[in-house]
Formats: sequence, structure tokens, C-alpha cells
Amino acid sequence: MELPTHLKSLYRHWPKHVSPIPDLPKPLCDDETLKQIDAFVLERMRIWERKTRGQKGPLTDDPILAHYRFCNIYREFDRQTIAFHERLNPIRDDFPLWLLNMFAYRMIANTDTVTQIGLLTFNPKEQKSFFERLNSTSRPRFGTPYVFPVSTILKSDTPTRETFIAFHLPKVMRGIAAEISTWKDMSVYDGIRRIIPLFRFQHEFLWTEVLIDVAYQYPERIDLFARFPIGPGSLPTMQRLGGAQESSEFVATLAGHRLDGGVSYNGIPLRLSAENWEGIGCEFRKYTNLKNGMGRKRLYRENP
Repeated sequence: MELPTHLKSLYRHWPKHVSPIPDLPKPLCDDETLKQIDAFVLERMRIWERKTRGQKGPLTDDPILAHYRFCNIYREFDRQTIAFHERLNPIRDDFPLWLLNMFAYRMIANTDTVTQIGLLTFNPKEQKSFFERLNSTSRPRFGTPYVFPVSTILKSDTPTRETFIAFHLPKVMRGIAAEISTWKDMSVYDGIRRIIPLFRFQHEFLWTEVLIDVAYQYPERIDLFARFPIGPGSLPTMQRLGGAQESSEFVATLAGHRLDGGVSYNGIPLRLSAENWEGIGCEFRKYTNLKNGMGRKRLYRENP
């Protein structure tokens, strides 16, 4: 299936995901596990395609995928990611301002709240107004997709999420944007290690998410096929698949496994990046746990 037109224009990174690459060696991995993951990926993509085409009724015969919630194989297809990029695309030529707001949005992780509060700026007077708008939104004002360790800011000058977003982020984000602007095909793994000293708080997970967003809009800065941080949700799959190999390096080798997920850009199949494989690892772990009668049972409900 060809990418929908609005997704083609929403992100700038697609050409890098179809560009020719040298032949890569087959990744050293457990073949049976890889076969199971391939089947999971292909069925998940068929579900996305059927839903995108407006198909009604059952979207899959797989009872686990039919009844429980899973993230998309491509994070770019997630509703919240689409909403955040749509809201910020008018300012994407102003990278510091775009980065400031993308980090704020990922911290908030609630599209209703984001819609109400508008943009955060570098103007101190406007920051106070932004704080008041954020602080007056109805609860729950924060979503749950990304874990923000509130304990890390309790002894800081901005000890709440609201004050941290409104007043700490503008203080540090120009410098971080300047640092990122010097990068050329930086890996997310290495990029985080450059940013954390500037950010002054150990929020690696949130920065992983935001650097993925940076790669979607400023693809010359970040290489999503390079070494990539592995979250705790994906780690068991990567260890099962790659054995004793260092997981953040192993996941980059999976680009050598050329699985066609059935979606194309200008007629050329999209490649799966290290970022994609890290997410696949997390979702496959959920799938396997549910098949074995374990794990959190998050029921799938059709969005209105």
C-alpha cells in the first residue's frame, strides 16, 4: 500500500527510508524467533492497511491482535504523533521553538491539553501565561504513554511538571537546539549522551522519543538506522533474538533483514530502521505475554 498523502507531506524523513543502501550482512539472530516476529509484523501491518482503507468488521483472525491494543509498527502512524507534528509543522523552520514545544508535548502526552494551552515560547512574560493556562486545564492533564520521573525534579527550582515545562525547558532548549544543529547522521544513542549534560536531568527515555521526532522532520541530523537505545519493554525480545550481543548495537544490524511490511513511498517499500525494530521488540513481548496468559490486558476499542 502506498503511504497516504497526508503522511507523505507530514514528515520529511521518508526519502532516507527508501534510499539505496549497501548490502548488509544477515543479522546473527535466533531464526525461529525472527520468523515469529516477521509474522507478527506482517499481520500488524495488514491490520493497519485494512483500517486505513476503511474496512469494517474483523480486521484480523488473530485473537490476540483482534482483542488487545498494540502500537503501530511505524510510530509515524500513531494518532498522538500525527497530532503533535501537525500542530508544530507551521513552526518547523524555527528549530529551537519547534524543539521546545515538541519536548513539552511529549511530556504532557495529552492532545486535549496541548490543544488548550497553545505554544510555549522563549519570552519570559509569555511563559508565565503558558504556565497559568497549563495549570488551569482539567485533570488528568497529563497522559501516560511516556514515564516522566517526577522524583528527579523535586529538589530543583522547578519541582512540578507544570513549572518544569513552563520555566526550565525554555532555559535550556536553545543551547540543546544549537548542539543538535551541529550533528550529521548522529545516532540517537550517542545524541542522548551529548544532550543530558545540557539538559541537567537524567531523562533519557523522553529524549529518545523527542530525538525520534527530530529525525522525522530534520533527517539530516539523526540516523534512525544507527545504534539505538533499547527500553526495558523491548530488551527481553532483543536478548531472545540476539543472544549475548549488545542490544543497542544489535538492533541496528536488523536493517540487514529486509522485511517488506507492505507500505511504500513513491512505489518503493519502506525499510525498517533500528527505531522501528526497537518498537517491534516491545510490541512482540506484549503479544507473546498475552498468548501465554500473562501481561497487562489493554483491550482494543475502535476510535470514534
